[in-house]
Amino acid sequence: QVELVESGGGSVQPGGSLTLSCTVSGNSFNNYCLVWFREEPGLEREGVANIDSDGRTSYAETVEGRFTISQDNVKKTLYLQMNNLEPEDTAKYYCALEGGKYSGDYYCHQPEFTYWSQGTQVTVSS
Repeated sequence: QVELVESGGGSVQPGGSLTLSCTVSGNSFNNYCLVWFREEPGLEREGVANIDSDGRTSYAETVEGRFTISQDNVKKTLYLQMNNLEPEDTAKYYCALEGGKYSGDYYCHQPEFTYWSQGTQVTVSS
């Protein structure tokens, strides 16, 4: 059974940094994509960053250069290092996983993900 457990959210002032962690258990996919999404009430969910099973990464333009996605395969943990945070980054953040017989890159381009974390709130405010 796949389970994603997230931690690391909180409140920070503009310009500050936070690191989100997502521990993934039960992932038996050889090919997969792990994604960080964020969502604010009333707004469309945004894919922030993704990393596939080959280590390829991709970022939304809104966070490029400020956020870094990485994974530790030994600890089975996904990270999102967020620097130079802006009030516009305020949202609930989720990690998600999709995988199967196709390439990791394929799953990173799919519109839906099967496995999700519980979400953690990030608030950027002075």
